[in-house]
Amino acid sequence: MSASLPYVLILYYSRHGATRAMAERLAAGVESLRGIEARLRTVPPVSPTCEAVDPEIPAEGAVYASLDDLRHCAGLAIGSPTRFGNMAAPLKHFLDGTSELWLGGALIDKPATAFTSTSSLHGGQETTLLTMLVPLLHHGMVYAGLPYSETELMETTRGGTPYGASHLAGKRSDQPLDDHERALAQAQGRRLARLALALAPLQEKRS
Repeated sequence: MSASLPYVLILYYSRHGATRAMAERLAAGVESLRGIEARLRTVPPVSPTCEAVDPEIPAEGAVYASLDDLRHCAGLAIGSPTRFGNMAAPLKHFLDGTSELWLGGALIDKPATAFTSTSSLHGGQETTLLTMLVPLLHHGMVYAGLPYSETELMETTRGGTPYGASHLAGKRSDQPLDDHERALAQAQGRRLARLALALAPLQEKRS
C-alpha cells in the first residue's frame, strides 16, 4: 500500500467469513480505479465479561481497526452480519468509541456505505443496512447506496439492495457469494472510490 495514495477504509466484522468475502469484493471494486486504494480492517469480538482474552492481532484476515484508520480515510464502507435486523455488537461497539472523531468532525463530507450478510432470505438485510446508516449520518458522512443502473439489482434472487450490497449465506453460513452478489459488492466499492476522489476537495477546504 502506497503511503501517498488516499484510501477507502473497509471496516467489517465477520463471524463465519461471509462478510469478509463481501469486504474483499468491495476492495476489488475500490482498487479497480486508479489513484485510490482499499484498506481492509476488522474489529475484535466482544465478550459478556470484562476480561480481555483475544490477542491484539487476529490469527488470520485483516488486522484490527484503529481510530486513525478511520480518521484519515477518504471513504468508509462498514460491513456486518445481521443480528436481529441490526449490526453485530462488535462493530457497534467500535463505532460507539468514535466520539473523538465526531467531536472533531473528522468524517464530515466523506462518502460512506454499508453491506451485510444474513442466514435467511428475509433475515433483516435492509433493516440492518438502514440502521448502519444512522451513525454515519451522525458523523456527517455522505451515504452512497447502490443505484439501479447496476442491473444485477433487478436480476438477483438472493442478495442485493439499493441500500447496499447484501448476501444470503444460508442457515449454515456456508454459501459462497453468487455472481450477482459479487458484482454488486464490487460495484459498490467502485462507486465509493469514485465518490471519495470526487469529494476530496471538500476535505481540503475543511482542513
